[in-house]
Amino acid sequence: MDPIRARRSALYMPATNSRAIEKARELPCDVVILDLEDAVAPDMKEVARESALAAARAGGFGRRELVLRVNGLDEPWGKDDLAAARDTGFDAVLVPKVSQVEDLRRCRDKLGAATPLWAMIETCTAFSNLPDLAAASSAAGCKAWVIGTNDLAKEMRCRLDAARTALMPALSFAVIAARARGIALLDGVFNDLEDGDGFEQQCRQGLALGFDGKTLIHPRQVATANRVFSPELDEVRWSQQIVDAFALPENASSGVLKVDGRMVERLHLEEAQRIIALAQLAAE
Repeated sequence: MDPIRARRSALYMPATNSRAIEKARELPCDVVILDLEDAVAPDMKEVARESALAAARAGGFGRRELVLRVNGLDEPWGKDDLAAARDTGFDAVLVPKVSQVEDLRRCRDKLGAATPLWAMIETCTAFSNLPDLAAASSAAGCKAWVIGTNDLAKEMRCRLDAARTALMPALSFAVIAARARGIALLDGVFNDLEDGDGFEQQCRQGLALGFDGKTLIHPRQVATANRVFSPELDEVRWSQQIVDAFALPENASSGVLKVDGRMVERLHLEEAQRIIALAQLAAE
């Protein structure tokens, strides 16, 4: 089993912005995503790639996961991005618009076996292939999915309200497919930087759906994402009660226990252990 990682906040940074990258080394986000795709103009793609590789070589990101978002496989720069990212020290390479099983195979061929892979799930084709993509992701060692809600809404031609009503079936389906294969899952970005309340509501919605965290477009969003996706104190206390109860020698073979007046099954133990581990990571 892979170690539990805190991925409450995953902040996109344009790879061309050296000052932003330097600042990212001190921000309290869990993941820094250096972006070669949407945030970079076509005439700056190669400059961005070299800047990102230099940042990975320099290091200094501490406990933060450092992820490189490359250009899509069918874009002019995609294959070169993947080849350049191979074995360069990134914690993962994030590939946009992964839509079919063959896309994952192509990515793995370019990256080699050792470079960790993440996939963006953001097209109608991808959502129509989710079970197959989840199985292929597991086989290809793809550890996390990032849901691209902006691209998905554009392809669907749907009208998004604050509650993302039109996307709810797709988001729920993505969580189900990912969890079936042990894949971590990050929610899409929130575009309105001035709407702090709306951003928090969407974070809470993502938490309720089962996401591990949220992708972000500005450092001001980090604190809220970290707070919402961190286990609450009462949740941690209850989880510790479950762990302590099952740890008692007399309960070693018990499948069901009564804890503080509530019936708890052994299947709840793993989730309780996960919550405690996340709380410890959040406190670091």
